[in-house]
Amino acid sequence: MIFDASDFVFKAPSVISRARRVLIKPSAAYPLAYPVTTSREMLLAIIRGIRQVSDADILILEGAPDGSSIHPTYQALGYNFPRVLTLDVKDCIWVEVDNPLPKPLAVPTFWVPNVILSSDYLITVAPLKVIDGRGSLSIRNLLTLLPSIKYNGEATGGWKTLYSLGIDKVLTDLYFTLPFDLGIIEGRQKFVGWGDSSQGSVEEYGKIFVGEPYKLDCEVSETLGLKAEYLDLIKEARVEFEA
Repeated sequence: MIFDASDFVFKAPSVISRARRVLIKPSAAYPLAYPVTTSREMLLAIIRGIRQVSDADILILEGAPDGSSIHPTYQALGYNFPRVLTLDVKDCIWVEVDNPLPKPLAVPTFWVPNVILSSDYLITVAPLKVIDGRGSLSIRNLLTLLPSIKYNGEATGGWKTLYSLGIDKVLTDLYFTLPFDLGIIEGRQKFVGWGDSSQGSVEEYGKIFVGEPYKLDCEVSETLGLKAEYLDLIKEARVEFEA
């Protein structure tokens, strides 16, 4: 679904009323304001919407690409909300989770924070970003949930090992392994970058996209005319997965 950003109000799905723990994954890898990262205002809107229907524990979870503490970034972005717990991927207990696809494309198992598995409802929320002509949307936002120290190869940080396997295949595997319930793309503005995703230009856009992550990324990619190989791979893998 597409909403005008000027009058957007987050209406929590009814299933959240039965949740004991809701986890929100923002895009907050850099201590730079929206539209490079998820805005404080968007997170506040989501939290308010959840509180309208539930007293569930609300968690915000993110990890830094270089493996450093994410808490200074939380502080810089103003991610300080009453009755909301902010967590760092690197401080979590990691568990190895099997990829449920009969034939994984690249990664048969992922190391993930166990708090994801113990949450009842999962939301990925990211700014509308186009990097090197490719959308950086709700599913790609899940990448920083992985502990970079497990996947950085010989690099000092990041996911060098995963990129060497083909990042579109990795994103496909990750989508099925971490089935997030809802995706939100914050498109009040559109960020267009090249190479370093923290550097680029900003355009006014005025839209908010909401939906199941795969359908959401498809809608945004079609609307903006973006190529996204992982969406085609997910579509193909779904046929075998649901058979």
